[in-house]
Amino acid sequence: MPKKKPVKHSGDDDIAAPVSSQTGSSIDTLWWWLTHKGTTTSFLCISLFALLIRSAVSMYPYSGAGTPPKFGDFEAQRHWMEITTNLPVIDWYRNGTNNDLTYWGLDYPPLTAYQSYIHGVLLKIFNPESVALLSSRGHESYLGKLLMRWTVLSSDALIFFPAALFFVLVYHRNRTRSSKSEVAWHIAMILLNPCLILIDHGHFQYNCISLRLTLGAIAAVLCGSEVLTFGLFSLALSHKQLVIACWSNSVPVTSWSYCLVLSTSQMSAYFAPAFFSHLLGKCLRRRNPILAVVKLGIAVIATFVIVWWPYLHSLDDFLMVLSRLAPFERGIYEDYVANFWCTTSILIKWKKLFTTQSLKSISLAATILASLPSMVQQILSPSNEGFLYGLLNSSMAFYLFSFQVHEKSILMPFLSATLLALKLPDHFIHLTYYALFSMFPLLCRDKLLIPYLTLSFLFTIIYHSPGNQPVQKTKASIFSFKNFPGYVFLLRTHFFISIVLHVLYLTIQPPQKYPFLLEALIMILCFSYFVLFGFYTNYTQWTLSRHFRSSGKEKKHI
Repeated sequence: MPKKKPVKHSGDDDIAAPVSSQTGSSIDTLWWWLTHKGTTTSFLCISLFALLIRSAVSMYPYSGAGTPPKFGDFEAQRHWMEITTNLPVIDWYRNGTNNDLTYWGLDYPPLTAYQSYIHGVLLKIFNPESVALLSSRGHESYLGKLLMRWTVLSSDALIFFPAALFFVLVYHRNRTRSSKSEVAWHIAMILLNPCLILIDHGHFQYNCISLRLTLGAIAAVLCGSEVLTFGLFSLALSHKQLVIACWSNSVPVTSWSYCLVLSTSQMSAYFAPAFFSHLLGKCLRRRNPILAVVKLGIAVIATFVIVWWPYLHSLDDFLMVLSRLAPFERGIYEDYVANFWCTTSILIKWKKLFTTQSLKSISLAATILASLPSMVQQILSPSNEGFLYGLLNSSMAFYLFSFQVHEKSILMPFLSATLLALKLPDHFIHLTYYALFSMFPLLCRDKLLIPYLTLSFLFTIIYHSPGNQPVQKTKASIFSFKNFPGYVFLLRTHFFISIVLHVLYLTIQPPQKYPFLLEALIMILCFSYFVLFGFYTNYTQWTLSRHFRSSGKEKKHI
């Protein structure tokens, strides 16, 4: 008599242990063990592995290592610790004998300065000479570098990792068919984000802190806590650079309430349109929408007042800080970034044809127009899934069209895509590849080629782990670029060209007449993919409205 097959419940596809090596590989067995132990064990094991990877990357050089007189981002972060631990709060942004603003002057909001102060205190305890006023410039002792690396590692472990767990738990709580394997895979995608690891632990920055605050705010939206959302997101805005673009031509702004932060905001402000449109859409559906909006406004104002308090006692002090947050003098772009302005500058010399003031207005209009479809969809039909797509679309719009974008700004849209990794099986791994490739010249300058190649390979293996197998069966949208004739050929051609550019960049010297030819080709290739990806995700977000409408009609018929 044949044995009955055990009943397989929804979400239990990863519970049954794999059978011997004849039917499963060692990686399947390891993955089964990891997920079978539960979410907590999965998170702890993946976190330890992620910390190990971060520690290995931190052993490589950093931005500006051994290159005086100004070194690089590592020295900028160390210098801010020097300034904040030796000068009064009110002098952190003021030019003076002990604070030469032309030498890595503090140009990020107050929350970044407070973070620098906390880390600076730790360095002052264990290695005082590394933050000694004036005499510590260019300090690169072994202990100083070790302590600096540990501040980033501890920030990741204590701040970013818990936020990632919070998001994953909330996100999968709202999904009806999330298996343990999918949860573990999603945790791995977030914690082993190769772009974030290479920038924070290789190049050297503290993006993990602002991303943690943003991730916490996103999880709060999914929980339905709007006040907590705006509190956390306001903190995120106060941590990474918040540049103010104004209609006025004057540099000292007389009325900050009329300032616009859409076209030139950096980092967490990339997500502002998505938060605004989603929560506005939800507020408009409340019994008392005005009261709901007032509550959110109070949360935002209260958070900003607390963070900015030392500089609110004087209008001059407040405007002094604001003036430090606007790098308009750098121009609409720097280096070779895979965005619209830098890519099209090959044909259109934006900096020569337009003044900085004109470019501010043009980039503002372009950013708003690119963000508008996503915003309108969320105002008309707010949903959690639509909100996540809105984050991706607004951050990509900022990356492509806003003023003064850096290569590292790709972290913003890539974080959003990571949160939607289960919904983007056909495109997420491609976005990962081109996001990394867009930073390839920067990482080569920092001598991070080996971590770049290793993390790319490692992330690809983990992406194709057993946890991703169920994902391939369900897609967010019936629309796919694969349905278009020639798309697969185009994608393969793109990939082949990128491999050739990798080899050429590492092996040949460009012509003297065009010293940045290879950087320009890399930029064009990545930009073309980002544009295609942006069209796809905007279209997918709008199809969600149709999906919810059709679901509503079916319920009515029932």
